[in-house]
Amino acid sequence: MSLKFFNTLTHRLEEFHPLDPAGKRVGIYTCGPTVYDFAHIGNFRAFTFEDLARRYLACKGYDVVHVMNITDVEDKIIRKVRETREPLQQLTGRYTAAFLDDCRALNLLPPHHVPRATDHIPEMLALIGALMDKGVAYQAPDKSVYFSIAKFARYGQLKKIDADQMRPGERVKLDEYEKESLGDFALWKAWDEADGDIGWDSPWGRGRPGWHIECSAMSMKYLGESFDLHCGGEDLVFPHHEDEIAQSEAATGKQFARVWLHCAYLLVNGQKMSKRSGNFFTLRDLFAKGYTGRELRYTLIAEHYRRQLNFTFEGVDAARASLARIDEFLMKLQDIAKHATPADANAVRPLTTESVIELTQQNALTSRVKTAFEKALDDDLNISSALGALFDFIRDTNKVLSEGVLLSSPRAAMEILDTWRRFDTVLGFGMPQAQEAPADIAALADLRLAARKAKDFKRADQIRDELKAKGWVIEDTPKGPKLKKL
Repeated sequence: MSLKFFNTLTHRLEEFHPLDPAGKRVGIYTCGPTVYDFAHIGNFRAFTFEDLARRYLACKGYDVVHVMNITDVEDKIIRKVRETREPLQQLTGRYTAAFLDDCRALNLLPPHHVPRATDHIPEMLALIGALMDKGVAYQAPDKSVYFSIAKFARYGQLKKIDADQMRPGERVKLDEYEKESLGDFALWKAWDEADGDIGWDSPWGRGRPGWHIECSAMSMKYLGESFDLHCGGEDLVFPHHEDEIAQSEAATGKQFARVWLHCAYLLVNGQKMSKRSGNFFTLRDLFAKGYTGRELRYTLIAEHYRRQLNFTFEGVDAARASLARIDEFLMKLQDIAKHATPADANAVRPLTTESVIELTQQNALTSRVKTAFEKALDDDLNISSALGALFDFIRDTNKVLSEGVLLSSPRAAMEILDTWRRFDTVLGFGMPQAQEAPADIAALADLRLAARKAKDFKRADQIRDELKAKGWVIEDTPKGPKLKKL
């Protein structure tokens, strides 16, 4: 099955074919944060979906070039500078660093290029100049430069706006505006007193770029005038992405991005997230509640990106339980695999009849899950189905483990772990790390073992309950008791 994406531009599911004639290089542009505050979990819903798309393309063998911008000059940022009296670069630098820390906590792959808007003013001025030369941009009496939507016949192709709805001559200077506002949008904003010392010189006077021109200039600098994938949240479809298409294609005469992917909103307990409702969460808020980046990554990634995600604490607890199930499975396999010999690794040791049956059975399960996992993700990144196939595989393999046959075959365990590692290049959950029990916990486990050997089962059960109260469970295995953190 070939890889297919639902393209917002065409409103249909399409087979993906890179623009690269060799079929290898894939350029992805993802709209990054506006760094005036900490990013919230709704923002990270988009960033995790984009990370999944990038990882899966790489898993399919494509050479991915990922660009994610940092918007470090924009209306909200200027308001924050005015309120806090903190210098622009200091404020945006602090929140950019916090954002990148959060990305690492969620195990998001770092983009190959992370351009900042304020470092690319010359590219923006050149793009605006090209639009002026083509007659699709003009300087208004307020000294700002606007894009004329009436001069671009294809305006509205992403949002599917009826041309009769357009109101030529009306102007919108704000970076973000109401969905019904279809006026000409600002490319360059003339300086005013509210901007303070924030501004750059230009052929049209001192000012600053509009939000939309920033992304066009930076994406085309690093990916070219046409590229493969442009991603973001569905809230960016209009006006931001619509305006990006218009100004970019008006300037170059070429298609800007060929495929547009947009993820649905995140709700919190069924409601829109807002500070006023008390359901507004940053990653830091959730870390303070004891959740980990790994658990939050699972929560944000596990629902298909085009379906609304309802974020609840029960959902994060379920993610924690799902990861614990995966970890327990992998640790069993790691324990078996660590007894592998060079002959196991090189597959030259003679196999018993029992081992042949076991490997045939397990190879069939492994082959099936590989096919199901890839088939699901080829279908517009259907992560829900991919995870379903993975848990079916865990259930079936656990059955083989419970029958005891797999315990004698480190080689089979190694092959399953190799399959997981391939899956994890896409999922990004990581391998479980065995937790060393503290000395007092290990001592209690030894006392319990001694009690069991002495057939003092009442005392052994008391120690087991004491361990559980301290956050540890003891599991009796054919190779002896094992401690596991709850």
